[in-house]
Amino acid sequence: MSVDQCRFQVFVSSTYQDLREARQQVTMTLLECDAFPTGMEIFPAADDDAWTLIQRVIDASDYYLLISAGKYGSVNERSGLSYTEMEYDYAISAGKPVMAFLHGDLGELKSGQCESVEARQEKLVNFREKFGRLSTLSSGRRPMNSRDRLR
Repeated sequence: MSVDQCRFQVFVSSTYQDLREARQQVTMTLLECDAFPTGMEIFPAADDDAWTLIQRVIDASDYYLLISAGKYGSVNERSGLSYTEMEYDYAISAGKPVMAFLHGDLGELKSGQCESVEARQEKLVNFREKFGRLSTLSSGRRPMNSRDRLR
């Protein structure tokens, strides 16, 4: 296969319920760019066996793409971290190129799209600061509206 025909696998990570539309937009854009999107939504976020599978999929991916808005996500009881944050940390430790799309103004989100518990709000802020230091970022109100941002 020539370089022109190469298709990159991109692991797309986000919280699930609140970012379905954004994930769909990113998935469609990646497909239009001849990339192969994959992510945790095809795996249950419930046990260690699923986590092992997720790690293997991240290992097999060429890039890791994170989408973040106002939710922290499902938390792993052992680590106390969200699966989204665990995926991110693993991708960084595996040396994957990382891109993060952030919602630019969390104050604009509806209350149901934001964490209501202070401890989870704090975890989300800390997580967003963590990947803000280590990743290529794009932020805005509708961060997935530009195909050019993924090229």
